[in-house]
Amino acid sequence: MENITFPRKAREKLIKEISHPEIIVLTGMRQVGKTTLLNDIYNETRSSNKIFIDLENPLNQKLFETDNYDDILRELELKGLLRSEKMFVFIDEIQVVPNITRIIKYIYDHYKIKFFLTGSSSFYLKNLFPESLAGRKFTYELFPLDFEEFLIFKNQKKTFFPTFEEKAKNKSATNHSRYSSLYMEFLEFGGFPGVVKQPDRDRKIRALEDIFRSYFEKDVRVLSDFKNLSKFRNTALLLSARCGSKLDISKISSEADITRDTLYAYIDFLQSTYFISLVPPYSKNIDGTVRGAKKVYLCDTGLLNILSRVNPGALLENSIYQSLRGKGEVCYFQKYKGPEIDFILDNKIAFEVKQSAHVQDVNRLHGLCRDLGIKERYVISNKYLPGDTVISAPDL
Repeated sequence: MENITFPRKAREKLIKEISHPEIIVLTGMRQVGKTTLLNDIYNETRSSNKIFIDLENPLNQKLFETDNYDDILRELELKGLLRSEKMFVFIDEIQVVPNITRIIKYIYDHYKIKFFLTGSSSFYLKNLFPESLAGRKFTYELFPLDFEEFLIFKNQKKTFFPTFEEKAKNKSATNHSRYSSLYMEFLEFGGFPGVVKQPDRDRKIRALEDIFRSYFEKDVRVLSDFKNLSKFRNTALLLSARCGSKLDISKISSEADITRDTLYAYIDFLQSTYFISLVPPYSKNIDGTVRGAKKVYLCDTGLLNILSRVNPGALLENSIYQSLRGKGEVCYFQKYKGPEIDFILDNKIAFEVKQSAHVQDVNRLHGLCRDLGIKERYVISNKYLPGDTVISAPDL
C-alpha cells in the first residue's frame, strides 16, 4: 500500500496498539482521514499475515454475508492469511455491514485475530457495538487537522510547546508574523485533509461543499429516521449561525418551525455524528449536575464559513475550542447577565479568546479568575500582544 506522507498525531498511539490484542476502532466524521490513517497503520504492521478490507466495495461485503462465521475465516485463508501465525485484519467503513460486530466478536474470541476498524459515525457505532464487546475494544476519535497538523500538510515546520505556560512565555512577534497568513488560511478553510491539499480557493470551497453534501447524503439520509430533512438542514444552518452562542431552545425551535422535542432529536444527531459540539457552563461542584444553556460549536471552521456568515471573533473562538477539546473537559463561565470566560479546561485553566487582545482583557480575566479561585489563565489573541499570560492563537 501507498506510504503516507503526512502523519497524524494519533498515529503513534495507534502504532503502539499493533502489539496489543484489543480490537481498535477509529471513528470520526466523514473525510477526516480515517482511511488514510488506517492504511498508514497497515503499512506499519510488520507482518505479511495481514489483509485490508474496504466494505464500501460490494464484493467485500459479500465476505460477511453468511450465517456460518467459521466460513469467513476460511475465506480469509483463501485470500492468503495463515491460521498458524498472528493474523491482522483491517476493515474500513464497518457501518456498511449492520451485523458485523457479532461476526467480529465471534472471530476475535475464537481465533484471536487482531482487528483495526474504521467507521464514520459515533451515532451509528454506539448502537453498532453491543456491551458484549466491552473489554475487547478501544475506540479512538479522529477530527479535522489542528494547526500543527495543518502545517505538516503544508510542509512547514514550527515548534509547538507542550504546556500553556511555555506557549505564552516563548511567543515572539517575529514568529507570530511568520505564521499569521497560514493561520488565516487555516481559519478560513479549516482542517479537512482533502481541503487543505487543494491548490486554490475555488477548489477548497468545492471540496467543503462536497463534504457537507456527503454528510447529508450518507449520514443524515442513511442513519436518521427524520421525516422532514429540509427542516433538519435548516436547523443545522441555524445552529451554525449561532456558533459560540448559548442555545435558546425556544427561539431556535420557533425559527425552524419544529417542536422542542424535534429540535432536541436534531441536536443529538448532529452532536453524535461529530457535526456540532456542545459546551456546558462551569460548575465548581465537579460531581454536581450543571444547569444552564450550552454553547454550540461546529466541527470545522471551513465548513462553518460555507454554511453561515459568522464574524471573525466567532470563527476564531470555534477554532480555539477545537484545539482545546482534545486536551480535557471544556466548559464556559458567565455571571448572571455579566462577564464571561470563553473556556475553562478541566475546571482549572481559563481562556479568553480575542481577535485583537488588549491589556484590559488580561486584567479583566485575572479578576474573574481570582473570584473563581482559578490560578492559571490565558488570553488567546489572534493579534500579537506581549505578556506571560497571553498566547498567540497560532501557537496554541
